Amino acid sequence: MNRSSLDRIHTQILWDRLLAVVEEQAQTLVRTAFSTTVREAGDISAGVFDTQGRMLAQAVTGTPGHVNAMAASVGFFLQKFPVEDLHPEDVLLTNDPWYGTGHLNDFTVITPVFRKGRPVALFAATSHIADVGGLGFGPDGRQVFEEGLNIPMGYLYRAGEPNEVLLEILRANVRDPRSAEGDLHSLTACNRAGVESLLATLDEFGMDDLDTAGRVIVDNSRDAMLAEIRKLPFGTWSNAMRIDGYDEPVDLVCSLTISETGIDVSFDGSSPVCSHGINVPLTYTQAYASFGVRCVVGNDIPNNAGSLEVVRVTAPEGCILNAPRPAAVSARHAIGQMLPDVVLGCLEEPLGGNVPAEGASCLFGPVFLGGRGLVPGSESEAFVINAFYAGGTGGRPGKDGLDCTAFPSGVKSTPVEITENAAPLIIWQKEYRPGSGGAGEFRGGVGQIMEFAHVGGEAFMVSKMFDRIKHPPRGRQGGEPGEPARVYVKGGDELRGMGRETIPAGCSMVLETAGGGGRGKPGDRDPEANAEDRQKDLL
Repeated sequence: MNRSSLDRIHTQILWDRLLAVVEEQAQTLVRTAFSTTVREAGDISAGVFDTQGRMLAQAVTGTPGHVNAMAASVGFFLQKFPVEDLHPEDVLLTNDPWYGTGHLNDFTVITPVFRKGRPVALFAATSHIADVGGLGFGPDGRQVFEEGLNIPMGYLYRAGEPNEVLLEILRANVRDPRSAEGDLHSLTACNRAGVESLLATLDEFGMDDLDTAGRVIVDNSRDAMLAEIRKLPFGTWSNAMRIDGYDEPVDLVCSLTISETGIDVSFDGSSPVCSHGINVPLTYTQAYASFGVRCVVGNDIPNNAGSLEVVRVTAPEGCILNAPRPAAVSARHAIGQMLPDVVLGCLEEPLGGNVPAEGASCLFGPVFLGGRGLVPGSESEAFVINAFYAGGTGGRPGKDGLDCTAFPSGVKSTPVEITENAAPLIIWQKEYRPGSGGAGEFRGGVGQIMEFAHVGGEAFMVSKMFDRIKHPPRGRQGGEPGEPARVYVKGGDELRGMGRETIPAGCSMVLETAGGGGRGKPGDRDPEANAEDRQKDLL
């Protein structure tokens, strides 16, 4: 075996170890988190970076919107806090939407790694904290100032000492101070777990730093991604998607160019900034648009600075996908999570049609609120809980769509037991929504039906960030669209997809999530597949 082969084996072993390190980091975050959005749904990201701020490896556990936006966030931190000026026990923090992952509920924490007195790496982690004050998680804000507490990039710990002033400000501005503060300590703990595991790895491998290994990892990933891109036909393709938006439709317009140097994605022509909180900072747009590419081009190549570097995403400032400060951005996921389907539409022709149909895409994430001070006349204890649910994905090449699956976010649905334990709510119904998947040779995945009520019969409020009610997921290649989503008071009025509304005392709210679009002509479907769906009560 020659030296080159040994070097490759050594690099592969180190790479596998780095993946184990960041997965341990992520699992520490999930195990120690206070918010159900983290503990139960995995709405997080975790990764290790070199001292230039380039992401080397990310945890499998997590969501692309966090991971790929966090990849840019570390560079912003280093512009303000050069790594050579940091102390080994410093911990940095921000929830700034334009320097983090797109809205105030996501907190990003950065921890340096020192070895033999000098910095050798950084760990970063992000999690969704259920409440940050202000109007709360929802689309009703008109500017980011209304949406909650905005913490600029700064110290959570400085030389090992907690920033008590910051923590006191946080506690004074949120509805659940215990969970909010606990989640920040959880983020700190997960990074610390990563630091300890990485230092042990460097000891075991006899390495003083990650500089050389990091360059090899990034270069290999870039070269491998470019090799995959160069197998595709060069040219430019376009696609557009119209979705519900807040009070008027939103057009997402995309052009994608494949060339020798990579893939360029432009959202020129998309709708302008909205006057409500569904706008998207550019980093979040870049995160989900690049993920759309990575789903079908080089998806077995590590997701790091190298592979991300050759997928370049732009949107004109002032459009809904590059919203400047101080636009309201709390529900930016309602738009941003649609982008992989938009990008996949551009790639349908160059990939010979081998892309899935559109799915529900955006999470259905109601925020339930109630009790004293929130609902007039209530004397019950106040509560706020954020739950996540999913619709169906689109029919796939050679396969049906997935039922009740959160693509592209990958976030898990909140279990009934967790919601009922954390808030005075009862979920009377949670089942598949038969027939909601679009017909096709490969049908779309079905959505689900859920019915929520207050356990004591009181009125309660819900902040809704639902799309796909007026504009359902479209099919491809002759497949039919999925069923649109619905939200309504049982036995009463239909509700808007966006915004906060009150569910009257004694009533329940019903949410029906959208089904995915079908792929291929329905007449070409295997009769046995239809028989199996009827047996499972999915038709």
